[in-house]
Amino acid sequence: MSARGNGKLKKHLTEMPAQRKEALLHPEEIDVVENLPLGREALDVAMAWAVIGIFAIVFFSLVHYMSLILIPVTLAVVVGLILGLVADRLGKAGVPRFGIAFILSTLVFAALFLIINSLAEPVAKLIQEGPNFIERTIDRIKPFLESQHWINVSPATFETGPMSMQSLIENSGNILGIVTANLTPAIVQGMIFFAALLLFLYGRLRLRRTIILAFPTRRQRLMAIRVLNSIDEVLGYYFATASLLYLGLGVVMALIAYFGGLSMPVLWGLFAFVSSFIPFVGITLMTVSVAIAGILTHDAFFLGLIPAAIFFTVHLAMENLLFPAIMGRQWEINPFIVFIAILFWTWMWGAVGAMLALPLSLIMMTVLNELFPDRKTVPHLPG
Repeated sequence: MSARGNGKLKKHLTEMPAQRKEALLHPEEIDVVENLPLGREALDVAMAWAVIGIFAIVFFSLVHYMSLILIPVTLAVVVGLILGLVADRLGKAGVPRFGIAFILSTLVFAALFLIINSLAEPVAKLIQEGPNFIERTIDRIKPFLESQHWINVSPATFETGPMSMQSLIENSGNILGIVTANLTPAIVQGMIFFAALLLFLYGRLRLRRTIILAFPTRRQRLMAIRVLNSIDEVLGYYFATASLLYLGLGVVMALIAYFGGLSMPVLWGLFAFVSSFIPFVGITLMTVSVAIAGILTHDAFFLGLIPAAIFFTVHLAMENLLFPAIMGRQWEINPFIVFIAILFWTWMWGAVGAMLALPLSLIMMTVLNELFPDRKTVPHLPG
C-alpha cells in the first residue's frame, strides 16, 4: 500500500466511529491502524480513569473521616449478614421479625459481654504490672540475644536508646494513655453498633426487597436476588464452619496451656478462638504471646518455646489441611489479596478494620463471582 493510500486510510479511520473500524479492516491494514497516533479516544480513556481515581480518593477519605459512625454501622451490617441464615430459620419457625432481631442482638451482646468480661481482669493486671512484665521479659531474653553475635546486641543496647528499660516503660505508659483516650469513643461506637444491629435485623427483609426492586428489569432483579442469596450463604456457611473449627482450636490451646504450665489456660483458649478470625495477624500475635508467656514460666529458654511451637503447628495444619478438606477448594482466593485487604482496612479503621477485612473480602469476591461467573474466585481465607 502506497504512502498516499496510508494517509487516506488513517484519515478515514480517524473520522469513522470506533464500532465500525474493526468490521472494515483487512488483515494487512491492522498494522497501519496499530501505528496510528494517540488521539481523542486515548484522551477520553485517560480522563475516565482520572475521574475514577479522584472519586476513589474522595470516597476513601470520607470513609476514613466518618469512621466513628461507619465502623459500628458496617460491623452491624456484616454481623447481620452473617446471622442471615439463622434469621431465616427463625422466621420459618414462626418467630416474628422483632423477636428475631431481639433474640439475635441479645445473643451477640451476651457473647461480647462474656469475652470482654473474661479479658478485663487479665488486661487490667497486665497494664498494672506492665513495667515489671517488660523487665522480666528482657531479663529472660537478653542472655539468648547476647549469645547470638550476628544480631549485634550487647548489654549497652538495653541501657540506652529505644530498647532501654526507661524507654520501654515510657512507651507502655503511652499505650495506656491511648487506650484511655479511645475508651469513650469505643463506648459510643458500641451503642451505635447494637442499635444498628437491632434495626438491621428487624428491617432486613424489607431492605432486601427494596434493593431488588430498585433495579428496573427482570434480569437485573434476578441477578440481585442471586447476589444477595450468595452473600448470605457464603458468610453464614463460612463463619459457622470457622467458628466450630476455631472453637476446637481454642480447646486445644487451653490443653496446651494447661500441660505447658501456663497460667489461666481457659483464657489462652479464648485468645486463640478470637484471634483466629483475623488472618495472618491473629496467629502471629497469638504465637508471640504464647512464646513470651512460656519463656517467663520456664527456666529453660527453649522449653518455654514448646507451647508456642505446638500451637503454631496445630493452627497451620488446621488452616492448610482440615479447613480446605471441609470447605472445599472452590472457596479459595489469593492469600496476597487477603493480606493487602488486612493492611488496608487496618490502616483505615484500626483493629476493627482488621476484623472486618475478612468478611468484606468474602463479600467482594462473592459479588464478583456472581457478576462474572466465568471467572470464579470464591473465598477460603487463610488464618
